[in-house]
Amino acid sequence: MDDSKVVGGKAKKPGKRGRKPAKIDLKAKLERSRQSARECRARKKLRYQYLEELVSTRERAICALREELEMYKQWCIAMDQGKIPSEIKALLTGEEPKVQQNTNKQAKPPKTELNSNSC
Repeated sequence: MDDSKVVGGKAKKPGKRGRKPAKIDLKAKLERSRQSARECRARKKLRYQYLEELVSTRERAICALREELEMYKQWCIAMDQGKIPSEIKALLTGEEPKVQQNTNKQAKPPKTELNSNSC
């Protein structure tokens, strides 16, 4: 017998298993590769846009929380001096508090590259 094996009544020849490689047109393969690269770049661009938007919303939230914290600090300083801020009086009496800008805020240092993250 030659190098073939008999399995289930059928003769099999030794060699590589599986599908034979199809002859793929190189131009079509290159075009598919280019298309895949275009789609990858588009997905990457969308992902970066989403992340930049997410960072922006988080930074705005941080700024709002810092401003709120500063307001509470000013209220505490005023109460330590024996003054009760009108906003707290309104909260205690159940009235609608008047929206007021913090006039007692300390002047912020000018923005520089070192403290550009401040609000």
